Amino acid sequence: MERIYFDHAATSPVHPQVVEAMIPYMTTYFGNPSSIHSFGRESRRALDEARETIAKTIGAKGNEIIFTSGGTEADNLALVGVAMANRDKGRHIITTSVEHHAVLNTCKYLQKQGFDVTYLPVDEHGIISVEQLKSALRDDTIIVSVMFGNNETGVLQPIYDIGQLLRDHGAYFHTDAVQAYGLVPMDVRELGVHLLSVSSHKINGPKGVGFLYVREGVRLTPHIYGGEQERKRRAGTENVPGIVGLQKAAEIAQQTMAEKRALYEQFQKVMLKTFAQEGIHYAINGHETYRLPHVLNVSFFGTNVEALLVNLDLAGIAASSGSACTAGSIDPSHVLVAMYGNESERIRSSVRFSFGYGNTLEQVERASYDIVKIVKRLTKA
Repeated sequence: MERIYFDHAATSPVHPQVVEAMIPYMTTYFGNPSSIHSFGRESRRALDEARETIAKTIGAKGNEIIFTSGGTEADNLALVGVAMANRDKGRHIITTSVEHHAVLNTCKYLQKQGFDVTYLPVDEHGIISVEQLKSALRDDTIIVSVMFGNNETGVLQPIYDIGQLLRDHGAYFHTDAVQAYGLVPMDVRELGVHLLSVSSHKINGPKGVGFLYVREGVRLTPHIYGGEQERKRRAGTENVPGIVGLQKAAEIAQQTMAEKRALYEQFQKVMLKTFAQEGIHYAINGHETYRLPHVLNVSFFGTNVEALLVNLDLAGIAASSGSACTAGSIDPSHVLVAMYGNESERIRSSVRFSFGYGNTLEQVERASYDIVKIVKRLTKA
């Protein structure tokens, strides 16, 4: 039985070209980039080139990129770093109720440190109201954090509109772009964001590496202490092989962005067309237009999500009920609860399919019919 992987939003396979690019930096070019000898300079050169390449993918400058261990650290550094450095200006933070736990739990931590956090609600499509954000802004608001594209539903937030709103306010604007980077063109200047988080393993790069964009002039307090790496903003010897892998993954993602978007949109259409033709009762969770091309969150009414996932796995289809960071949790998706409420059947019958490198149209067609069979069987039980 061929196994089919539809959980790329959780993690993605490393691209062969990425592996190839990384190997020399685990064997031949192994020097510490902070060392002044030739071995160190070789690693430093690779590090500098990666920083410049990655910066260009979002319209930033090289010195505005901080390499991290991934998206979670990038989110933590953005929120805690800005909050602690700017608490003399205010202690109010605005975020949304549908953020990744890397943001939500960081905000909970900051509340314990005396900060006031406003969690904006979303409508049934999963989108916040810019007007509500405007109303929530205060003179002591120091940072607004709104994710670019949701990791569970794929819903895109009005990042550009928020950036325009905040141009006349002193608050810094952070966006978790982990799911959107590599699939949505983004220019940090045009968007008006001051901080932006990215993770390598979502774009066919290695795990354990990511970056945080921090616009020049943003006050940021580091929270890892040690050496003076990353311009004294993030201590610790840089993960050079991982960063080289991230660089290659970012290059491939930029070169194939339009192609991937078209392919994943086709996958979604094929899957939904099959569901409709076979007459099963389903609904898309989230906005039908304003969402990422690779994420499809569907509620199959009359089913139970745990039974669905077990049967999908037995059929060789890997999917999920939401964020991989909540694996093992019996609590319903906080994203779907925010959209539909605690009593909605959707929170108990929803599955996320997310597409990526290695998926084919043939796989999608075959899996779609297997999904239909499973849903029909479960709804009759």
